[in-house]
Amino acid sequence: MKDYVLITGATGLLGRYLLRDLTLADARLAVLVRPSRKATAVHRVENVMCHWDRELGRSLPRPVVLEGEITEPDLGLDARGTRWVAENCGRLLHNAASLTFQSTSPQGEPWRSNIEGTKHVLELCRNAGIRQFHQVSTAYVCGLRQGLILESDVDVGQTLSNDYEKSKLASEKMVRGATFLDQVTVYRPAIIIGDSVTGHTTTFHGFYAPLAAVSAISQAAERDATGMMHESARFPLSGFETKNLVPVDWVSAVMSHVLMNPELHGKTYHLTPKHPVTARLLADIIEETIGLYSVQLEGGGRKLVGLTEYEELFAELIQVYATYWKDDPVFDTTNTRKAAPHLPCPHVNRRMLQMMARQAISINFTSPRDRPVAPRFDTAKWLESLCEAEHDAHRATSGKIALRVLGHGGGDWTLTLSNGKPISAAMGLSERGVPTIECDVETLSNIIEGTGTIAAEVENGTIRILGALPPASGAAILETLVELSQVSEPA
Repeated sequence: MKDYVLITGATGLLGRYLLRDLTLADARLAVLVRPSRKATAVHRVENVMCHWDRELGRSLPRPVVLEGEITEPDLGLDARGTRWVAENCGRLLHNAASLTFQSTSPQGEPWRSNIEGTKHVLELCRNAGIRQFHQVSTAYVCGLRQGLILESDVDVGQTLSNDYEKSKLASEKMVRGATFLDQVTVYRPAIIIGDSVTGHTTTFHGFYAPLAAVSAISQAAERDATGMMHESARFPLSGFETKNLVPVDWVSAVMSHVLMNPELHGKTYHLTPKHPVTARLLADIIEETIGLYSVQLEGGGRKLVGLTEYEELFAELIQVYATYWKDDPVFDTTNTRKAAPHLPCPHVNRRMLQMMARQAISINFTSPRDRPVAPRFDTAKWLESLCEAEHDAHRATSGKIALRVLGHGGGDWTLTLSNGKPISAAMGLSERGVPTIECDVETLSNIIEGTGTIAAEVENGTIRILGALPPASGAAILETLVELSQVSEPA
């Protein structure tokens, strides 16, 4: 059974939360991730998972990591990776996208990721036999339309505001037109902001853009004895314009719920709030968190004249977002409310926005850098020789057993047995119902280093033998695995 969900865009803000929520829901996950200049794909995913380990106070299972790039044919996967996807993945969640609003060339962003990337993802699905497709689009494929926007609306001849909206609509239409897919589920979030509880974010678009611009300008502006600035800041808004802001944790929770319940698939979901915020409230947040108490909303969309030096700089810094300062339409959320009545969108109010703004300012609107953090023990390296082994097809086998190692440096593997001894290993869990040996990295490392024994760890529950396998048999298999595997020094 092809039980894995392949996810693109897993290291972005929404992707990070999807990794957490789907892992906690016991989904089997594989992620396509490109390396950065300073970190491999595995390191980038480990940085995300270690964050959640710390936040949750527990060691989580690790997804299967496939190094690749959506803008390349076959997603940049090698033959082994392509074969693994075809054998194990039954669903794909396409979350990767460029948020570039204005393109500099037809070959640049957002077209490169949002059009060519989607085309390559669909090609992989066709070749790998993936027929269940989940796509993250945007509520703003509605463009400049006003009034009520139905979840069933796609292209009704609307005028689009920018290249991002154009590319996302074209991408959504491409997916809907893929006749080889059995089912398409589309998620259309509004403007995603940080975590509703902690304020955590790793990206600073939309709501954060004017805040970051004013914060940068404030570094050079003069302040009085109280620390307040008295520069004027004029916005071409009336103050009554509404914007739909949605916390990332809520978007992820609803998406994960839908994905984990097949009866909810095949629909389009507007992930938008019940109560949008006003431009006046956003201006108040800028005043209160930056200390600029002279924000003026003028003109209701008319071009301002006679701007000061600081106002001209502000206008230049947020010019790319100019099209988003229009009044939002009303988004129909019938499908979302029916699918997840137990997950109402948190009310984005003054207190929440203040918390998010202060959080962003405190980290100077910067994302954590990708950097390799070596684990205490690297299970993949420890199993490397078994993973490279190809057991003889004619050799008598006595079944399979899964090995799940939780935490930094862990992962999932399926071991093929011959006479009760492991003869090869493959990444991932090949099928449900296979007996599983589960422990965390520290426990396994202690056994390899000789500071712990398998029998003692099984007895105290730090090694768990799950499924239809006697604990003594599971312990014996693990003992043999330790003896057979090539021991490497802890990283």
